[in-house]
Amino acid sequence: MPGETGYYAGLIGWLPFGTPIVDKGHAADWSGLSYFHLPGTPKITPSAEIGLALGLHNSLDLSYFSTKASGSVNAPGAVVLFTESYNKGDLLATTNSLQDVKLSFAYLTWPYPVESRHFRLRTLWQVHYLSVKSNYDAPVRSATPDSSGNLTSYAATGSKALTSPTLGLGLTEYASRNFRIALNVAGFDVPHHFAIGDADASASYRVGHIEVHVGAKGLYFKTSPQADYYFRGKLAGAFVGLRWCVD
Repeated sequence: MPGETGYYAGLIGWLPFGTPIVDKGHAADWSGLSYFHLPGTPKITPSAEIGLALGLHNSLDLSYFSTKASGSVNAPGAVVLFTESYNKGDLLATTNSLQDVKLSFAYLTWPYPVESRHFRLRTLWQVHYLSVKSNYDAPVRSATPDSSGNLTSYAATGSKALTSPTLGLGLTEYASRNFRIALNVAGFDVPHHFAIGDADASASYRVGHIEVHVGAKGLYFKTSPQADYYFRGKLAGAFVGLRWCVD
């Protein structure tokens, strides 16, 4: 079938909803609260992907995306965020970004031999590198001088990352040589350390070397709570993509 030989390169526009939550981990050496849900909604997220068919209906794929969001909220209570402490009611301005790189090997599991069947069940063997970075400030306090006329910055920055394998399944049905639908689900969890999982469902139509695909995808992640801080969150939303395919 088209796409099971050759290679492709593509761009995706994803509109996800959801922002990370940050909290203190087991290595924290203070008693104050640190749970904070970062405000804001990510903008349209550009993504890139390349893929290479390896023969026997197997493939190797590499994808990347980066999200950014910003917002402001009054602190619901006293909170410690990385290197700064904030008071209840402080106006907090925040930004956050998330990046994910995924390398995926899709191995045909059933049916074999394929013969004239249109259905494919593939086992997914993947590796993710995911990083989260967040910035915080109390702009009103930062712009208010103390009794001596001096200004104090209340800006803070924190980041965490994880590298993890994921295992999953991919289902593809070729309704015709030009149209297919696909579902992919994969994840990995080490209790009390880290977790990551992603899923996508799409419909694709191809004309010549051009393939358009639309669908939805989601991502769940949690960096290690054994550190001083950790992030967790869910992103989900619709996407549309365009691929250039060479068979």
